[in-house]
Amino acid sequence: MTRAPGPVVVMGVSASGKSTVGERLADRLDVPFVDGDDLHPESNVAKMRAGTPLTDADRLPWLDRVGEVLAESARPGIVVACSALRRGYRERILLAAPGTRFVHLDLSDRELAERAGDRSGHFMPAALLASQLSTLEPPEPDEPAVVVDADAPIAEVVEASVAWLDADADADADRRA
Repeated sequence: MTRAPGPVVVMGVSASGKSTVGERLADRLDVPFVDGDDLHPESNVAKMRAGTPLTDADRLPWLDRVGEVLAESARPGIVVACSALRRGYRERILLAAPGTRFVHLDLSDRELAERAGDRSGHFMPAALLASQLSTLEPPEPDEPAVVVDADAPIAEVVEASVAWLDADADADADRRA
């Protein structure tokens, strides 16, 4: 990538690989990485640890914080891992940090179940995966987003993301010209 990537959100349901891909993508782009899990208020973490799904009322202050972090580091760029499950959540992030682009990690149910079952030490129990899947609204074609096959090896997921970010930046430059 030859130009600054701007703000990027690596999104998807729990156990989709947001943190791992986000860290590697940030390294590849030479920008900071922030795990959105670290931005949750303690009340959200406590609810999830107890196996209680978050409501929109729980998520909105967290999404606002994610948007603030993205806006503060918009240039030269930043990568934040954040579920961003609904279109309205992504729109809320975009209000705070216009120009944010989303990389949606999509993977098979089998792989997702395996990853969720293998996780240990995370406050988000595998039992809440169903609530995230029912909340998920994959990005639509009119959103600044790409859907990446997260069943692929991590290096391929990162390279596909970088290729899209480059192509999207080129298309954006053409639109402005």
